[in-house]
Amino acid sequence: MKKVKVREFMIGPQEPLTVVSGPCVIENETHTLKAAEFLCDLFSRTSIQFIFKASYDKANRSSLHSFRGPGIDAGLKILEKVKQEFNVPVFTDVHTVEEAILAASVCDVIQIPAFLCRQTDLLIAAGETQVAINVKKGQFMAPWDMKNVVDKILSTGNENILLTDRGTSFGYNNLVSDMRAIPIMQKIGFPVFFDATHSVQLPGGLGVKTGGQREFVPILSRGAIAVGCNGLYVESHPDPENAKSDAASVIPFCDLKALVEEWERIYEAVANLAVVR
Repeated sequence: MKKVKVREFMIGPQEPLTVVSGPCVIENETHTLKAAEFLCDLFSRTSIQFIFKASYDKANRSSLHSFRGPGIDAGLKILEKVKQEFNVPVFTDVHTVEEAILAASVCDVIQIPAFLCRQTDLLIAAGETQVAINVKKGQFMAPWDMKNVVDKILSTGNENILLTDRGTSFGYNNLVSDMRAIPIMQKIGFPVFFDATHSVQLPGGLGVKTGGQREFVPILSRGAIAVGCNGLYVESHPDPENAKSDAASVIPFCDLKALVEEWERIYEAVANLAVVR
């Protein structure tokens, strides 16, 4: 499996666990900077490699009236400020060819959302930026089908590829996480993350917005580390009940410390087991 470099660290086999976390959406500059400050402080006390994530535009909300974010221009300025003030890699979603080019000028990792993971022009544009690309496996796709996605990015000469499982559609308003997807996608040759917060969503489950079952995030994240994922994607928020996006699934800051300690212990145990084998 190829290792992928993000700023000063590597993601992949025999490397520390990497966690991508932050509010689902940029709510405002002050909120985002305070969130980044808390998370950077928390992860600086651990062996975990941390990447800050927040979206400038949630372009696939259930309702026309859902909060989407500040937009790309204002959003990238805020992410750039986070990057400069806290010396942390930053990560955001892109939805169009033009956005991929703009976001790559600021972000260390740009993400192709699950719904867009087969969009050839978007994948190629993202690849051509030569920054690291995280692609979420579509809820409608088998894990082995991600090889076609990877091949599109590789056609640009960019090998800085990360893949993420975020659950698979299972009936109406529900997702299921099949942990086999992690080792299957790793066989494609690139590091694989598990998205523990989007995997517990109930898409459209609340009618005008997505529901979720936050209580299962700890269980699924433990399972993903146990089967050998290279990183976790766990959105977090200081006050989930008032979060402007994904309020039912983001993890409250007050619960993160205990979770992070569990992740460290499980990841170390899995690493030690691999050495014994």
